[in-house]
Amino acid sequence: MQDNLYNLAFERSVLSSIVFEPSQFDELSVILKKDDFYLPAHQDIFAAMLTLLQKDQPIDEEFIKKELMKAKKFDEQVLLEILSANPISNTKAYVDEIKDKSLKRHLLTLTTEIKRVTVEEELPSAEVVDIVEKKLYEITQDNQTSDFKDSPKMTFDTMEYIKEMKARGNSVLVGVDTGFKELNKMTTGFGKGDLVIIAARPAMGKTSFILNTVNSLILQGKGVAFFSLEMPAEQLMLRLLSIQTSIPLQKLRVGDMNDDQWSNLNGAIDRMNDAKLFVDDQGSLNINQLRSKLRKLKNQHPEIEIAVIDYLQIMQGIGSQDRHLQVSEISRGLKMLARELEMPIVALSQLNRGLESRNDKRPMLSDIRESGSIEQDADIILFVYRDDVYLYKEEKEREKAAKAEGKEFTSTYVEKEEEDAEIIIGKQRNGPTGHVKLIFQKKLTRFVDAPGYAQGVETVYENVDTKSANIDMPQVEMPSI
Repeated sequence: MQDNLYNLAFERSVLSSIVFEPSQFDELSVILKKDDFYLPAHQDIFAAMLTLLQKDQPIDEEFIKKELMKAKKFDEQVLLEILSANPISNTKAYVDEIKDKSLKRHLLTLTTEIKRVTVEEELPSAEVVDIVEKKLYEITQDNQTSDFKDSPKMTFDTMEYIKEMKARGNSVLVGVDTGFKELNKMTTGFGKGDLVIIAARPAMGKTSFILNTVNSLILQGKGVAFFSLEMPAEQLMLRLLSIQTSIPLQKLRVGDMNDDQWSNLNGAIDRMNDAKLFVDDQGSLNINQLRSKLRKLKNQHPEIEIAVIDYLQIMQGIGSQDRHLQVSEISRGLKMLARELEMPIVALSQLNRGLESRNDKRPMLSDIRESGSIEQDADIILFVYRDDVYLYKEEKEREKAAKAEGKEFTSTYVEKEEEDAEIIIGKQRNGPTGHVKLIFQKKLTRFVDAPGYAQGVETVYENVDTKSANIDMPQVEMPSI
C-alpha cells in the first residue's frame, strides 16, 4: 500500500533534474507544490528552490545548501542522494506520477477527516457534506490551505503583479468587467475574491443592471453562473435578448416583431447558444446548497469568472436562529466562497422602505435590510437609484388624493423612454466612493453609459488618513495574490 502513496526514487529524480537543468523549474514550480513530495527533506529542498527562484538566484548545489542551512533544515545525506540520482528526460511523466500519489495521500487524509467530523464531533450531516465538498474541491483544484506567506513570497508576488499592471499600459480594468466604462474607472472591475452587493428598492432595476454586466461578459466569451431565486431562467433569457437586440421586452414576450426584428432575434439566439451562461432558478436555496452547486460548476467549468445571486434576502437560512443571524451566516459564507473560488460573487439585496420617508431618497449603507453583517462582509456596495421612479409614484399619489377629494387632476409628469440613473458606490474597500451616471432605457430594461459624462468622485479610503499622509492614493485595487 505504501508504494501506492509515494515513490522516493521519482521524487529524487525530479529534484535532480531541476538542479541539472534549472530552466525547467519555472514551469515545474507552477505544477508542483511543496506537499506533493512525501519525504519532509524533499519538501524542504523544493521550498529552498522556490525561494531561490523568487530571489532570482542560481538553483544549484551551493545555493540550495546555503538556503537549507539558513533555515536549519540541511540534510547532507539527502542532498547527496538527489545529486547522485540520474537526471531524467521525460520529466512530465515523473511529475504526473508524483502528483497522482500526492492526490491519493490527500484523499486518504480526507477519509480520516470524514470519520472525525462524523463520529467524534457528531456534526450535523449537512455540515459534514459541506466540509467534505470543500476539502474535495481544494484537493482537485490543487488549492490546499497554505502556511503563512513570508515576506520574500509576498514581495515576489507583488512585484509580479506590478509588472503585469505596467504591461497593461493605461488599462483601468484589473478585475472582471462591469460592462460600464465609468464604473470600471471607479472600481477597476470586480476583483477576485470580492463580495459585491448591489442594493436597491423594488422597481429600481437592480436585476436589469446586473444583467447588463452579465450580457457584456458572455459576449466576451466569459463564463457566468447565475442563481435566480426570484425569476425563472426563461425570463432572464428574454431580458438578455432584449438587451442584445434592442427589441422592446414586451414585444419579445408576445412575439410581436417585424421581419428585421425576427432576423435580429435569430442572430442573438445563435450567439446565446454559444454563451457560457449557467442559470440555477431553484426558488429555495440555502448557503450550503449554493456552495455545493457553485463548487461543482466551477470544477466542471473553470472558465466561470463571476457568480450572481438574485437576491440575498430570498436565500434560506440554516437552522431556526434569528433572521439577522441567518443573513449574517449567508453573507459571511458568500465572502468566504468568493475567496475560496478566487472569483467575484455579486449578490443583489433589498433596501429598507424607511428611506422613502426621507426627502433625499438616495440610499445609504444603513438602508440595507439586515445591514450589519452585509455591510461588514462586502468589499463593494453599489446602490441603483432612479429619481423618476419616485417622481412617478408621487404623481400617482397626488392623482389618487385629488380623486378622493372630488377634484380635477391634471398630470404634469412626462414619462420618458430614457431616464437618468445613478450607481452610487456606498462602499469600496480598496477604492473611492462616489457615483456614476447612467441612462436607463425602460422598454429594453437596459442601462447604458451616459454620453460625455465625467463623474465627480469623493475619494474615501477605509482605514487610511489621506489628509495627514502626504501621498496620492492610487485608484487601482490590489487583488488577492
